[in-house]
Amino acid sequence: MPSQRPSVAVTRRLPEPVEARLCELFDTRLRTDDTPMSREELAEAARSCDVLVPTLSDKVDAGLIGQAGDRLKLIANYGAGVDHIDVATARQRGILVSNTPGVSADDTADMAMALILATLRRIPEGLAMMQSGAWDGWSPTALMGGRVSGRRLGILGLGRIGQAVARRASAFGMQVHYHNRKRLRPETEAALGATWWESLDQMVSRMDVISVNCPHTPSTFHLMNARRLKLMKPEAVIVNTSRGEVIDQNALTRMLRAGEIAGAGLDVYEDAANPRLRELKNVVLLPHMGSATTEGRIEMGEKVLLNIKTWADGHRPPDQVVPAML
Repeated sequence: MPSQRPSVAVTRRLPEPVEARLCELFDTRLRTDDTPMSREELAEAARSCDVLVPTLSDKVDAGLIGQAGDRLKLIANYGAGVDHIDVATARQRGILVSNTPGVSADDTADMAMALILATLRRIPEGLAMMQSGAWDGWSPTALMGGRVSGRRLGILGLGRIGQAVARRASAFGMQVHYHNRKRLRPETEAALGATWWESLDQMVSRMDVISVNCPHTPSTFHLMNARRLKLMKPEAVIVNTSRGEVIDQNALTRMLRAGEIAGAGLDVYEDAANPRLRELKNVVLLPHMGSATTEGRIEMGEKVLLNIKTWADGHRPPDQVVPAML
């Protein structure tokens, strides 16, 4: 911990109120343009600061941490997910890692519900028709989608975001089911009206909609792999507002192209540049907008500020991440 104001390096543009407060409290170097740092720029930033403030677009792996030298003491991540940071290596080198959990649960759940609605009701197709001028009037059989009410929703990961999705889905009349590593308390299940499935395979095979809301960890990489995707009903859809790596994107693309799954709504990707996925009409694709609200992004910044300030005052950051949590 430095005796003077800590030096803070920020890797991306952040909301103006957050940047202003960072500069007020710390010796802060801001990113002037809103593009990801190169590997070399990121390494230089890590070498020359006490606190690095990265985002999910920055890969802070063992190699980069090894280049940081002895000055870097805190990686105060701007975001809840830390799968882009080698937390174990950081800990071995005496570098603390913090994140911003619990801020974007409602925002991300709103987006998950929006993707469910957009996918089932074919909203993007209707929007494209209107914007292109192709609509020539109402037709009894045009753009028929699926009714949301009464459908079975299987939530993969009933944490903060998953529970927020469950509450929204219940309001739309959906039947809520979930799979977790650990079953929730009976009172929580009752409050959410949620049914637990010990077997993910069995749940997936019986759902009309799958919502992926678990974090990306080694144990969840390709949790929805080709075999498990094939268990889905042909008329089912899957939405993902968590991390792209949880779904085998190549397998999903093949099945969507073959009509083996009715549709998908994706806000996150294993490979966002996949042209085969973008060509499909039965998918709704968004550019990682789940937490993109003014309120949420400022709250994320406030957590970063609190983590840095608490550390600078000689205390453990309130949102410290340790390998055992992952």
